[in-house]
Amino acid sequence: MRQNYLFTSESVSEGHPDKVADQISDAIVDLFLSKDPEARIACETLTTTQLVVLAGEIRCKGVYENGAWAPGALEEIESTVRQTVRAIGYEQDGFHWQNFTFYNHLHGQSAHIAQGVDASGNKDEGAGDQGIMFGYACDETPDLMPATLYYSHKILEQMAADRHSGAAPFLEPDAKSQVTLRFENGKPVAATAIVVSTQHAPGYDEGAEEAELHAYVKKVVADVIPAALISDETVYHINPTGSFEIGGPDGDAGLTGRKIIVDTYGGASPHGGGAFSGKDPTKVDRSAAYITRYLAKNIVAAGLATHCTIQLAYAIGVSKPLSLYVNTHGTGTVPDSKLEEAIGKIEALGNLTPRGIRTHLGLNKPIYRPTAAYGHFGRKADGDFFPWERTDLVDALKAAV
Repeated sequence: MRQNYLFTSESVSEGHPDKVADQISDAIVDLFLSKDPEARIACETLTTTQLVVLAGEIRCKGVYENGAWAPGALEEIESTVRQTVRAIGYEQDGFHWQNFTFYNHLHGQSAHIAQGVDASGNKDEGAGDQGIMFGYACDETPDLMPATLYYSHKILEQMAADRHSGAAPFLEPDAKSQVTLRFENGKPVAATAIVVSTQHAPGYDEGAEEAELHAYVKKVVADVIPAALISDETVYHINPTGSFEIGGPDGDAGLTGRKIIVDTYGGASPHGGGAFSGKDPTKVDRSAAYITRYLAKNIVAAGLATHCTIQLAYAIGVSKPLSLYVNTHGTGTVPDSKLEEAIGKIEALGNLTPRGIRTHLGLNKPIYRPTAAYGHFGRKADGDFFPWERTDLVDALKAAV
């Protein structure tokens, strides 16, 4: 591993058009799972000026069966979409939760996909698609996440909280952040550049109002990033293009699944390519990415490594993974092959089959909308939410090693 370098990660707010799409898609996942824990959902969302479009494939008892919608289902879907946008805070001329045009093009799941995925006879439930998934953890932050992404998320989370509470009434929902840190001997030692672009109320692009916005952003950064990393040499770029009044889906179209690096590790780890939002947990794009994070985090939490990358691979309709790969980047206290063997010994993981993953982490629940902004990883495990962030596998890993 390199020891001395600059590294950068970015985040986007809940009001970014792609994140609006992700949150709508995951709100639909939650709606269907609340009706049927075994529902199958693949929901894509398009957002643009005063328009939201849903498309994808579903199967859900009590909502969509035998090619027909249940009474009231279409109205409940539209209400869910509008309330999601309302909660984000969009009440603008170009995008308003009450006024946008809505189209629902969800339809039934392919029977050919269903026959490969569903359990039947002696066949266990298969993976919902082929693919490769990566999980990662490191000791740069208390939540065992890359520091550049961790701070990028936290800046926007604080700004959103202040917007919702009224503490920063000049903020609008759309925003982006970017943090560059200098690493020495593998540890972050200085923030060299901070970029924050935030949608704002009219008039906050000049004069005293602009100065107020800039001072506010710098205060948020100071509250989030440790003081030891900030100095007079830290360069700030706050709304570097000037005005940012037109934002969200009115300023740029949004699509589900376009912020996969923001969703995962900010570029510090490989990504298998598949997005998470809009997919039920039989899709290993989602569930296997969660279990690999869970495994990597527990390995680091157990003191078996300071950096850990894990890969799983699946074939559609096949239950057991094709491969398991562990790489501790030279930081492991035992050989990586021993960690692979140890993971295979832990019966609670259910051989890392889709059913085993869903059972161990409790994924067949409406827990996904909160994942769709500010990252799927590095969050606080809270009851049913973010179970892949628990470190309850530490003792089992140590025993297996």
